[in-house]
Amino acid sequence: MKFKFENLIIWQKAMDLGEEMNALAYKFPKEELYNLSSQVRRASDSIALNISEGSILQSDAEYRKFLGYAIRSTAEVVTCLHKAKRRNCLNEDDFLKFYKACFDLMNMTIAFRNRIKKA
Repeated sequence: MKFKFENLIIWQKAMDLGEEMNALAYKFPKEELYNLSSQVRRASDSIALNISEGSILQSDAEYRKFLGYAIRSTAEVVTCLHKAKRRNCLNEDDFLKFYKACFDLMNMTIAFRNRIKKA
């Protein structure tokens, strides 16, 4: 038995990204614990949470709205990655790897949202 959102590739990728960002945040300096570490964890977790929450709604318009929240949370993660790189908490190779994961996930989520009919 599965919930329908568990079959969505965007949800699976969002779950993976959340775990990667959680592991990354543990590597940040202690002074970032209540700032950047917390923010990147919350933003990345929000992506999968909004995809799953939106999937149980009756209305396509509401589902599109929650997918929009997931897209915005992905953009927030990208900004956290830029902040981490500027603060020397993240090297260029890791930045590019995570940036690409976010870029791909955002584009997949936008494409998925575009397939859901507008109200």
